[in-house]
Amino acid sequence: MGKYDALFEDEDDIFAGTPQSRYWDIQSNLSQDLIKDEFDNLVQRVAIMEKLLGEVHDYETLDKLIGSYPYSNFEEVEELKKSVYMELAGKLIYRVSE
Repeated sequence: MGKYDALFEDEDDIFAGTPQSRYWDIQSNLSQDLIKDEFDNLVQRVAIMEKLLGEVHDYETLDKLIGSYPYSNFEEVEELKKSVYMELAGKLIYRVSE
């Protein structure tokens, strides 16, 4: 269960859209510098996770695992994506309010 599952039992109720659509609504109203900085933070996070996983799996195996995982774990991945979109949207909102 993702961090924000309780908020999205009925996706169209609380935030008038899905976590993905709400993220893009928020993102489209922000400065390009802030968006680029947050995207860079996301790329850094992915690079670090890839490096850490690369210590356990070779990169070819890692690519195969990442490519096949959503097929056998679709619902879990979709729930995780909702949580990630909400986390990213929260970071953008926080950065604007600083």
